[in-house]
Amino acid sequence: MRMLVDVQFPIEPFNSMVKKGVAGKKLEEVLAEIKPEAVYFTNRDGKRGATMIVDVPEPSAVPSIAEPFFLLFEAEVEFDVVMGPDDLAKAGLEELGKKYS
Repeated sequence: MRMLVDVQFPIEPFNSMVKKGVAGKKLEEVLAEIKPEAVYFTNRDGKRGATMIVDVPEPSAVPSIAEPFFLLFEAEVEFDVVMGPDDLAKAGLEELGKKYS
């Protein structure tokens, strides 16, 4: 299942990690394990943030995605299911519309 994963990094400990020169390396290690389809870094409410598209094969994989961000960066992580146009086409919207009209 494809998911949109939003990460918000608090100012600390991220600033300290940047000053020590380890923030980038830790991020690379985490991303190498997660293997997102896409990742974009941005700001969230004046703090550092990231948005990723991740294929989550089953619900039990969610902790392996979230925990590195929780434990290394004390970050907040949110998950939302997303679909591409092909996925939406398979949803059967016309049939659902008829059934619930």
